[in-house]
Amino acid sequence: MKQLLTFVRKEFAHVLRDRKTLLILFGMPVAQILIFGFALTNEVKNARIMIMDQAKDQASRQIIDKIEASRYFEVNQYIHHRDELEKGFKQGDVRLAVIFPQGFDHALQHLHQAQIEVIADASDPNYATTLSSYISSIIQDYQSEQVAAAGHLPYQIVPQIRFLYNPQLKGAPNFVPGVMALVLMLVCVMMTAVSIVKEKETGTMEILLVSPFSPLMVIVSKAIPYLLLSLINVTTILLLSVFVLDLPVQGNLILLFAESTLFIITCLTLGIFISVKTSSQQVAMLISLMGMMLPTILFSGFMFPIENMPWPLQLISNVVPSKWYYIIVKAIMIKGLGFAAIWKETLILAGITLALLVISLKSFKIRLS
Repeated sequence: MKQLLTFVRKEFAHVLRDRKTLLILFGMPVAQILIFGFALTNEVKNARIMIMDQAKDQASRQIIDKIEASRYFEVNQYIHHRDELEKGFKQGDVRLAVIFPQGFDHALQHLHQAQIEVIADASDPNYATTLSSYISSIIQDYQSEQVAAAGHLPYQIVPQIRFLYNPQLKGAPNFVPGVMALVLMLVCVMMTAVSIVKEKETGTMEILLVSPFSPLMVIVSKAIPYLLLSLINVTTILLLSVFVLDLPVQGNLILLFAESTLFIITCLTLGIFISVKTSSQQVAMLISLMGMMLPTILFSGFMFPIENMPWPLQLISNVVPSKWYYIIVKAIMIKGLGFAAIWKETLILAGITLALLVISLKSFKIRLS
């Protein structure tokens, strides 16, 4: 343990003396959290929704048929009780719910006006707004067909739209979790990979390996400083979110830090894996920067909805750790959910971490034996 602490202090001293490293570690998170407030507008396809048809009459069935025929929506559930609404949104199975009240067709024919309740998950405000506008357009299209058939406006259908988790439709609930995943992925992977490869290039790795210090302890001593510094980054992002962006943490803060620690460890093991497979700092930095940034942006769901992608790309997204961390942070921070809602994502991250660590350790011993 004394040897491990000595190596950890050595690594801390190296990091703190390097101004460029400090700029990457602490400057990038602050800059990205302040700049990434500009949300993107994307076309939505195959969005999972649920329908609660309390009317079960001709008018509601015709509108549901139009929704099912649309390429924008995929009806994932038909529910019968309002209790099922909250469960569907919390589990992340659906992004929007459409509710037809009892006597829907009767209200249209006799009162000449009826309402449809539309509830959207607004933790991603742009996505929720787009889905709500698509549903409104389908309802308006159905109403226009009735006007054309009757020759006049026989009735009016009014959608009642409600946004969950983010009723003000702020951009912060969407980009803060994405920035957390992006920053931790880039910083942890790149810093760890470059740090270990640097020891190879300078020849100090051979000195460490001929010492009584085991290869596992060498790797751990390299990772611990970046683990602690990354937790400081998480704290910085959360403080900026709460006090600058007015985005409080709805769920358990300890759980959020625990999940962030797991994701940081995942990223560190990925950095170790890259360092084992590369022999120069330039190659390690290029793979870490470009190889990690693009998958995080494309496949985490941060900027582009995964539902829009072809199914082969959706399968590829499942091996991107930042996708699962992004889901976890949104569930805890925005929706206020507990561990019961994110245990699957946590298990997947733990599995990826274990697999990378085992492969890295075996490769490390083989390369340096």
